[in-house]
Amino acid sequence: MKTRKTTTRTRKTRTVTIKARRSRRTAFWLALFVLAALFQPSALADKKKPEKAYGLIFGTAYGPDDRPLYGVRITIRRQGKRHQNWELLSDHRGEFAQRVPPGPADYLIQGEAEYAPAGPDGKPQMYKKKRLKGETKVHIENEERQDIGVHLTE
Repeated sequence: MKTRKTTTRTRKTRTVTIKARRSRRTAFWLALFVLAALFQPSALADKKKPEKAYGLIFGTAYGPDDRPLYGVRITIRRQGKRHQNWELLSDHRGEFAQRVPPGPADYLIQGEAEYAPAGPDGKPQMYKKKRLKGETKVHIENEERQDIGVHLTE
């Protein structure tokens, strides 16, 4: 039988001294960084621009069956002007929203969509497509929200 000789090693520990000047410099920069982080949000808050005032037109586009329609092309223009100011699409709930300048003004909202009625099996009948149109007017007095509905018909 062989005998094994085991040896144990002990680790030597060293004591390292750091110069006081170096630790003071580190402490100074750390304190400066902490102060800069504390005062940063207040400096940004002062520089923020105030939000401009606006009126809001919020609406829902409805089809001939009085259900909300997705993908309706909505154009909004100021009454008395020929060109449209805004063009947007209704979402999956048939809703749309547009910010407008505050102040007394009348707006004309027009909606346009292609509609394929559902058949008895629930699938859209593409050969019976219809072009639907509708319009409504809204008056914005100041900074307010006006809720409207645009009902589209043939």
